Amino acid sequence: METESEPYVRLATLRQLHDVVGELNTARSLADTLQTVADGIVKGLGYELACVNLVQPDGDLVVAAFAGNAAAEALITGRVGARASWERRLSMGETWGELRYIPHTEGWILLDDDVPQWYTEGPDPRFEDEWHPQDRLYAPMYAPGGGRELLGVISVDRPRGGRRPGPWGREALQMYASQAAIAISNARLRANMQRALVRLEREQQALRASEESFRQAFEYAPSGMAIAEMGGDQHGRLLRTNDALCRLLGRSASAIRRYAFSDLVHPEDIGTLLRTSAEGGRAELRLARRDNSYVWVSLRNSVVADTTDGPRFLLTHVEDIEERKRNELQLAHRASHDSLTGLPNSAELRARLSARLCERPGAISVRETDAQTVDKAFGGYEGGNAALPGGGYDEGGYGAGVVPYGQGPGYGGYNGTSGAGYAPVPAPGHGPGGSYGGDHGGAVEGYEPYEAYEPYGPPYGSYGDSYGDPAERAFQGDGFDPPSAPVPLDHHVHTVAPGADPDDGSKGLAVLFCDLDGFKSINDRFGHNTGDAVLIEVARRLNTGVRDGDTVARLGGDEFVVLADGLGATDAADLAVRLRNAIIPPIRVDGRAVRVGASFGIGWASCGMTVEEVLKSADQRMYIEKRSRSKVQRRAG
Repeated sequence: METESEPYVRLATLRQLHDVVGELNTARSLADTLQTVADGIVKGLGYELACVNLVQPDGDLVVAAFAGNAAAEALITGRVGARASWERRLSMGETWGELRYIPHTEGWILLDDDVPQWYTEGPDPRFEDEWHPQDRLYAPMYAPGGGRELLGVISVDRPRGGRRPGPWGREALQMYASQAAIAISNARLRANMQRALVRLEREQQALRASEESFRQAFEYAPSGMAIAEMGGDQHGRLLRTNDALCRLLGRSASAIRRYAFSDLVHPEDIGTLLRTSAEGGRAELRLARRDNSYVWVSLRNSVVADTTDGPRFLLTHVEDIEERKRNELQLAHRASHDSLTGLPNSAELRARLSARLCERPGAISVRETDAQTVDKAFGGYEGGNAALPGGGYDEGGYGAGVVPYGQGPGYGGYNGTSGAGYAPVPAPGHGPGGSYGGDHGGAVEGYEPYEAYEPYGPPYGSYGDSYGDPAERAFQGDGFDPPSAPVPLDHHVHTVAPGADPDDGSKGLAVLFCDLDGFKSINDRFGHNTGDAVLIEVARRLNTGVRDGDTVARLGGDEFVVLADGLGATDAADLAVRLRNAIIPPIRVDGRAVRVGASFGIGWASCGMTVEEVLKSADQRMYIEKRSRSKVQRRAG
């Protein structure tokens, strides 16, 4: 009978196994799959109780599903058993293929461990293969792929018929456990995929929200924003700009996209742009507007990176700092220029002069008490008075070994003063400064007009050429604007005084020291307001009489200094005559005409001298020239 029924039993069990395995793949979630696994054992494999214990991330096993007894399900579902306790169970009892059977004779020692369990009392077995209520049968579930990663353990109890499963029943349970492991793995993959899709959708929503926020921040930012390409042939080309940048540069967005920042930057600032790093770089430079003017901006860079391909775009924030730069120029101008006349002050004069000088080894040094060495260094004043002890001034104000200005072989006198160098100079009203309505007329024989000098190129060109407004150019004033700090010696062009022979063609940096004659009496008689007006007019006349590259500075009081580069000895003397004749004509202040004269001393700057030595030498020569004329002659010019 057993032999005839065995094929039938196997076929019926196989049909049931096929049905319950098919149901495993219909579950929609991991929890549904686990419960389907437990229900399939009770429904298709002939056990009254089934429990699915699932491995948690920490390694312990939790009762994830129970079938066959509602009371037991409520009692143990969700309870956790330690991994060590489970490994102990899976190493005990008998091995039935992949199954593990622990008879009640051995399993009694497991009654007090921490693995959740449900059992009932019962009589001892009457037959050899009879099932005892305290017998245990476990079917481990391993991850598919040939490994031995434990996914969970199926535990069963009370097989129908009350007997231990035979070889076919054991094989069916083992096959079911294998299919259940596949179903659980697939359910986990689906759960992970669904979580990933949900997370991806949330990230995409956040990205869309971030992109929209960036777009609004970019488009409606009050300051300029630009996105430029990085790398390749189109490196630096502007891809996108906001309205604020378009308004700042006076260009449409479509027009700006044809340029890179290097196409728009001021030529003098291209080096600053190239030195600005892409990530976190900052620079202050000038960009070209549509009307060919330039505006000062502050650039701040950041890289918009692609997680797969690396840096892709350059995001640049462009801030208009034109007003700030204008204020800085005004503050710098106030610090370096005289508040009354607008001319460079003493500090600025010394800075400009210092920029031209260096401590060249072996260069000529001028001693304050040795006027003869001063004269020799600047090519003038030989012979004359005997040297005085100590090199001081005599009663006429002359230094030791120095003759009055205009009586040496190299220089002529001013205003008809006798000397070997020049014919009489033009009379007031007919000098190079134009007519001032004076009563002196007539042409002057032998006087050649003062020729205009060629303007200087870099480095002494006017700073801020981008400002075409004359009001802004007034901040540069004289236009002689070298750096405040000395030029490094490896690039320094040495300044050398011209030779003693006025016809040798040598040229140098002339320093003309000017002191007004008769100014104190005007200040005392008519008041400081009149004196200030005279100083302002004298400053204007001096500034008008020099080239664009020359410097006219006010030392203080009624003293002025002119720096004029590229002059020979004759040129410097001509310039002094020209400026003195420009000062002589009357100055009208509050309806009255006042008049001052001027005394000039010509010194020469030379590397190896200090700024103070250069100024002192010119100052000494001015006093020599002043003392050489009578008071009446000085007032008359």
